[in-house]
Amino acid sequence: MEDGFNVALQPLEQRQPPLSSHRPRTLLCHDMMGGYLDDRFIQGSAVRDPYAFYHWPYVDVFVYFSHHTVTIPPVGWTNAAHRHAVCVLGTFITEWQDGAKLCEAFLAGDESSYQAVADRLVQIAQFFRFEGWLINIENSLSPAAVRNLPRFLRYLTAQLHQQVPGGLVLWYDSVLQSGHLKWQDELNKQNRVFFDSCDGFFTNYNWREEHLQRMLGQAGERLADVYVGVDVFARSSVVGGQFDTDKSLELIRKHGFSVALFAPGWVYECLEKSNFFQNQDKFWRLLERFLPTHSICSLPFVTSFCLGMGTRRVCYGKEQAVGPWYHPSAQETQPLVGEHKLAGDSQGWVKTHCCLADAWHGGSSLLLRGVIPPEIDSVAVRLFSLQVPVPPKLLLSMVYRLEGSVAVQVSLELTTGDASSCHVGGISVLNETGSRHRPRPLRVPPTRLARWAGRCGQQLSGGWIQRCYEVSLQGCLLQDLLVSFSRSQGSREEESFICRLGEVQVVDANSLLAPLPRVQNITISQVRWLPLTSASEGLPSRLLLSCTLHWSYLLLQARCFRIHCWPQTGSLSREPPGAEKPTFLGLAFANQYRVVDLAVEAAGSGRDGRVEFLVEPVPREGFLVPQAEWGRATLLYSASPHPGEQTPEHSTS
Repeated sequence: MEDGFNVALQPLEQRQPPLSSHRPRTLLCHDMMGGYLDDRFIQGSAVRDPYAFYHWPYVDVFVYFSHHTVTIPPVGWTNAAHRHAVCVLGTFITEWQDGAKLCEAFLAGDESSYQAVADRLVQIAQFFRFEGWLINIENSLSPAAVRNLPRFLRYLTAQLHQQVPGGLVLWYDSVLQSGHLKWQDELNKQNRVFFDSCDGFFTNYNWREEHLQRMLGQAGERLADVYVGVDVFARSSVVGGQFDTDKSLELIRKHGFSVALFAPGWVYECLEKSNFFQNQDKFWRLLERFLPTHSICSLPFVTSFCLGMGTRRVCYGKEQAVGPWYHPSAQETQPLVGEHKLAGDSQGWVKTHCCLADAWHGGSSLLLRGVIPPEIDSVAVRLFSLQVPVPPKLLLSMVYRLEGSVAVQVSLELTTGDASSCHVGGISVLNETGSRHRPRPLRVPPTRLARWAGRCGQQLSGGWIQRCYEVSLQGCLLQDLLVSFSRSQGSREEESFICRLGEVQVVDANSLLAPLPRVQNITISQVRWLPLTSASEGLPSRLLLSCTLHWSYLLLQARCFRIHCWPQTGSLSREPPGAEKPTFLGLAFANQYRVVDLAVEAAGSGRDGRVEFLVEPVPREGFLVPQAEWGRATLLYSASPHPGEQTPEHSTS
């Protein structure tokens, strides 16, 4: 219960349609090389070419799979999925003889045994803040054990629904009601009892269309609760996998079922790592027509398109650190990527894809390439689908950079619903129905919102430009965010363009007026020292310091925390002489951070050492908090009478 580092910071965003609707769903079951790879490092790692998933708008449920009995999803996956309004499940699996013994121990006795196991599974999901479990019993069961199995499922499902918002329990097609282990590749009378006892059924992978036809009668009105399994590796006898996975999806959707994509990391495991992004985009583009998207329903909506990885770290246009990094919790909301062609006979198009070559904030940006043909004045691409009841005054911002000398105007556009009662001020109507609008950029940002809009309209470092917009709305529903590219007046030539998007923000203006909470009560604990180098007399001149920072903050108001330090010795001033900025250490997605092997000067005779740690809150609205408002804690230390050791005296915050 002290494992707070692994608790998800990001709550599950609201979405439309809700997961409970009868629309067929898409489940992604992540199974990669046994699981718990680079994604197990809570504070990130310095790894080159990691696996990254970013096609979240097409996914409804994410399952983290491994062959450990109880598989808890790494917190980075939970944070990333929740940011995209995707439900997260862990896996409870029993296998082979050891699995049979375990099942006998908790299922063959009285109800207190299986209820105890269910209660622990509920507590784990509740504590780590994910939504539920895929239950996979891959061993034969005794008559007593299989008799209690539906009762276990019903109890687990009921308790999860009661105690975990959006709680979900799915059953994998494995053991039968007779207790025999025999995969059916369908829902039928031999396994129907388990489907009736939980929220959904995940079929095995070797089905044919006749299996789907038979399941129509078995599922009844619960078609969407049947997740037809598709092994992307295409092992054994399957309809289609790998780059033919669309063949399987076509049949599944034809009959109205949900789909469970197993191990789509095939594009990373089996193909060239150097072409990973192209292969992943190709894989999902082939499936796109069978994958309905969902919409996010809450503000603020802020994204820098960061994938949670990069070859360097950038903070609002300024380089913060150089070198590869991977931190899944740092992944921001991802757009609809792919190729978007204009309707009709027009030759206009826009292609979008993520790009690690440069970033405004984080490790990547969104690259848009396109063509404006001579017969039209502009092209536009939809990036995000939203369903947000908007406040009376909305602030929008876009940071972008055009590559090369292109005479193209870049604009942010939005669509609104409830047009009959929707009143819009401060923007231009772009279509006859009055639902698509182009806001007019603010030339002078409102002074009361200076902390959010201080850079609006300015040419920023690295050639980036920020445009800000203020929109008055009444009775409206914000539905889509688009970026449009318009030719310059008088030109009728075909215009090609390349544009890099660095950030998009949609914020309730009133939320920016509320005072920010402060980082408080910082403590420094679990201190460890190691000698790094030794001076001529044998005493270390530099040390490696490890310690844990913990602080208080209203977590629902934070996107994350940036951790910095000022190491020095012999002085109690706030900043060391000549220092322009503190050293960036890393990101925290909890109210604690583990500093590991920080190199500091050793204290000497009559000279104390001092390290100051700074905790910078990053508000959900996405603006910079002045350094004077960061949390601070100082560790003072002196030379120990025992050679090679240091003694921490106290810490202050």
